[in-house]
Amino acid sequence: MNEKAIVERESAGLVERFTRLYGGAPLLVQAPGRVNLIGEHTDYNEGFVFPVAIDFQTRIAIAKRPDRLLVVTSENYAERVEYDLDKLPKAPRGHWSDYVVGVVQLLQTRIGSLPGANLLLNGDVPQGAGLSSSASLEVAVCKAFLEVSGQQLDPVIVAQLCQQAENDFIGARCGIMDQFISVNGKKDHALRLDCRTLEYRLLPIPPDTRLVICNTMVRHNHADGEYNERRAECETAARFFAERVPGVKTLRDVTMEDYEKWGGKLPELIRKRCHHILSENVRVLQAAEALQAHNLQLFGRLMASSHASLRDDFEVSCKELDLMVQLAEHKEGVYGARMTGGGFGGCVIALVHENHVEQFKRSVCEEYKRETGRDPEIYVSSAADGASRLT
Repeated sequence: MNEKAIVERESAGLVERFTRLYGGAPLLVQAPGRVNLIGEHTDYNEGFVFPVAIDFQTRIAIAKRPDRLLVVTSENYAERVEYDLDKLPKAPRGHWSDYVVGVVQLLQTRIGSLPGANLLLNGDVPQGAGLSSSASLEVAVCKAFLEVSGQQLDPVIVAQLCQQAENDFIGARCGIMDQFISVNGKKDHALRLDCRTLEYRLLPIPPDTRLVICNTMVRHNHADGEYNERRAECETAARFFAERVPGVKTLRDVTMEDYEKWGGKLPELIRKRCHHILSENVRVLQAAEALQAHNLQLFGRLMASSHASLRDDFEVSCKELDLMVQLAEHKEGVYGARMTGGGFGGCVIALVHENHVEQFKRSVCEEYKRETGRDPEIYVSSAADGASRLT
């Protein structure tokens, strides 16, 4: 069965289940997760990132209600929640529905009162794996309500609104990358994003190259504190340079020359965090040029350098991620591998020639389980389109 037929079958199934649950005919939308090829923790420093939307999505079936209720059923959690749109919670309760509530609140502030609605949610973005299941859900909810309301927002505004929901309501101080790529992804392309100007450049991924995502099965949660702590450390470094270098607002404005001149006066921990961000921004720009030139060998070397920096300077890797990278990068047909996402667990991304994907999966699974006792999950994806209405 081809990809289009699979999508149509899954969409038809979601419509059928919605009709059994609520009655009526819904609209359908989808929003993808993402994997970041290079450029980690640079987005909230207004730097550069290089993500790809993946073939894993949150899908929502939605239809209006005659009252002011928001009724949401999640097939993944086998749960149903109800809210009054005029009395939405003011604070999160540590529940999956917080992401829905946060987006709906901001959307009502932005475009006015929303209609009551029934929603049925289904997603296959692995959770806690660093593949942006939360951003996928946020963007899908926003897209669903825009469609059912017959309203439009600029894609950049959608991404910013969903980011704000995660920052201000959920309490995870993520940057713009996850939501931006979920909205603006393009099939068979990676997206090099300037997180300050939000200008972006789409670059084709060679058709014989696969994105192979290796899930260590070590879970993380950005809201647990480590992620927010790294962001605070970067802000400390930015304030230090702002007092010494004119025009510095974030670490995006700090050059390597500034770092060489003043970095020695920073506490060691803050100096290491700063060094990662500055060097990672350079790597993203170099990686974009390497992909443009079809130089995947150079791209792979930049991925290796990125992982070492995340491990040693930013200290967001873990033994399972390091092991997975070591296992992956030495396999035949692999151009490069690195941890991806916020860190402290989650996934490794490897760029693999299509002829070697099956052998890569078998050997990495066997070796990782032998070393850790854990069964990893390995997903093979191409670059996907961003959020859309489904027919």
